[in-house]
Amino acid sequence: MLDLTYETPKPKVIAGAKHDWELVIGLEVHAQVSSNAKLFSGASTKFGAEPNSNVAFVDAAMPGMLPVINDYCVEQAVRTGLGLNAQINLWSAFDRKNYFYPDLPQGYQISQLYHPIVGEGEILVDMTPGVARLVRVERIHLEQDAGKSIHDMDPNMSFVDLNRTGVALMEIVSRPDIRGPEEAAAYVVKLRQILRYLGTCDGNMQNGNMRADVNVSICRPGQYEKYQATQDFSHLGTRCEIKNMNSMRFIQAAIEVEARRQIAIVEAGGEVVQETRLYDVDKNETRSMRSKEEAHDYRYFPDPDLLPLEIEQAWVDEIKATLPELPDAKKARFIADFGLSEYDANVLTAEVANATYFEAVAQGRDGKLAANWVINELFGRLKKDDADITTSPVTPAQLGGIVDLISSDAISGKIAKDLFEIVYTTGGDPAQIVEERGMKQVTDTGAIEAAVDEVIAANPAQVEKAKANPKLAGWFVGQVMKATGGKANPAAVNALVAQKLGL
Repeated sequence: MLDLTYETPKPKVIAGAKHDWELVIGLEVHAQVSSNAKLFSGASTKFGAEPNSNVAFVDAAMPGMLPVINDYCVEQAVRTGLGLNAQINLWSAFDRKNYFYPDLPQGYQISQLYHPIVGEGEILVDMTPGVARLVRVERIHLEQDAGKSIHDMDPNMSFVDLNRTGVALMEIVSRPDIRGPEEAAAYVVKLRQILRYLGTCDGNMQNGNMRADVNVSICRPGQYEKYQATQDFSHLGTRCEIKNMNSMRFIQAAIEVEARRQIAIVEAGGEVVQETRLYDVDKNETRSMRSKEEAHDYRYFPDPDLLPLEIEQAWVDEIKATLPELPDAKKARFIADFGLSEYDANVLTAEVANATYFEAVAQGRDGKLAANWVINELFGRLKKDDADITTSPVTPAQLGGIVDLISSDAISGKIAKDLFEIVYTTGGDPAQIVEERGMKQVTDTGAIEAAVDEVIAANPAQVEKAKANPKLAGWFVGQVMKATGGKANPAAVNALVAQKLGL
């Protein structure tokens, strides 16, 4: 946990026609395990391969083919649990979830309903500086993904691609602790960040490597507090699940529109039916997909082809010892070691590559100055070019060199921006560029004073105006900077102008 003081955000309140309502949200996030092979076969998990080219016999449910657990996927699940401060279960088991669908060749999905590999954990979700929500994680279980049905290639036919069949997923199930659309999106962002730091999931939502099922219900103010005190779900409204959300923006929009749908039903005297729904982006509405099944509808039973999964505490401890510094700890260290604001620390730790880059620039230098140049100049320019830190043409050593030149008063801030542009576009050593191009800042007070005297002497009318209105002294500063090619030390110029004008 961060050693910072936070306040808890207030729940989202939606005004209905008759009453105020609050939202209660839980998420089931399906995160694809970062593994080259599937959960129970050696078939590749490479994205974008030709349809049905990454399919082993067991994935296709060929008779007599038995699943063999991928140890690395188990390790990644344990690693994820440790990263979420969760209980690791040394004994877990796989179950069969039985249902029929064309892209599920076995007729069942291998999952972990009764005995998941990871138990309760927690995530601290940052909302704004000083505001956070602690969201409890109920469980993480391993399961295999289904294939993909394709309906838009031919109006008269549907196709099935089994490349994803058997890919390892971690289903990360939260408690209903989330109280608004923005919190739900922030939760997914934070979870994605942690998984990427751990290296257990790449978090690529566009490719379907991370997607969320969002459970939404409504309740009257005060009911959620009763649920918290008793853990009795009857205090909360009937929930509906919105399936396969893969965008932060759409998660927020779907929650908002689904909540308003439920409010309208209840205030009209109806009852919300527990069901699974889909979000229609074009119409900005949710629509019914199927009634919400319970566990007995899937006829869960222990998978007879897989023995219970037993792991040793010593192995868990070995994995724990290899965990990287996670976002919250890194953020707290950046605030403490480099004197950063919480906002700047959040920006710099959002991606592990960004944090690594910043730390290389800031090491042994003014942390706040380094952060300013990384966030405002480098990140700003990369965003303009639709690039990221991994493809930055400016290395940490080069940007650190620019910061050194600023800190030593060798160059001014304005010159530094010109220098940054040169380094960004053509490369080179900043100190050498400054030397070769004569970009060094003029710090000789005699030379600066001569330039100030010359500008004042040439503009007597402006002098009188400045004496009457001291704010106009900035005009003289600009003229001196122009006369010196922007090389004069700005602080010295300001001081001398004020002195000469008697301000």
